[in-house]
Amino acid sequence: MNHFCKVFFCIVILAGIAWGLSPQVEASPLVKQTKAEPGVIRVGDEAPNFMLRDMSGNMKSLSQFRGKVILLNFWATWCGPCRVEMPAMEQLYRAVSRNEFEILAVSTDPQGTVVTRPFQERMGLTFPILHDADFRVGLTYGARTLPLTFMVDRRGIVRQKIFGARDWDSPAARDLIHELMKSSS
Repeated sequence: MNHFCKVFFCIVILAGIAWGLSPQVEASPLVKQTKAEPGVIRVGDEAPNFMLRDMSGNMKSLSQFRGKVILLNFWATWCGPCRVEMPAMEQLYRAVSRNEFEILAVSTDPQGTVVTRPFQERMGLTFPILHDADFRVGLTYGARTLPLTFMVDRRGIVRQKIFGARDWDSPAARDLIHELMKSSS
């Protein structure tokens, strides 16, 4: 990653801390948010569709996974907390049926597969990695800090917004996934 990109992301992270963003979960509201800030997706909003290339160069859209609960994770190979949570994401991915659940890991690395392929191979990751090298999708979702995860229900509605790394293989994470699979069927 070039020096400019590292400085940019450090500024973004520091700005997020200054604005009071903390590694917390934004709980689902009872009523859908009616006013949305540009570039900020809130719990209760419909997850904006996007098209990004996967590791093989194929275009993938969020909408093609409609009907499944989706863990949509924004990350980068240079992000320490992102690297920490990836093995647990892989364990979760292997434990839950592909018929009902999908992980979409959206890399914000500008270099694309040049850095994500060796990372994927080294970590033994099998879930889809998509590339948002120009950070357009990340900006649409308001990913000011990494990692940032959105839990999207079967109908495409954001049900959780989670700042920071999590143990995705924990009983609490599995319970969240299973609850979303039950409640949005």
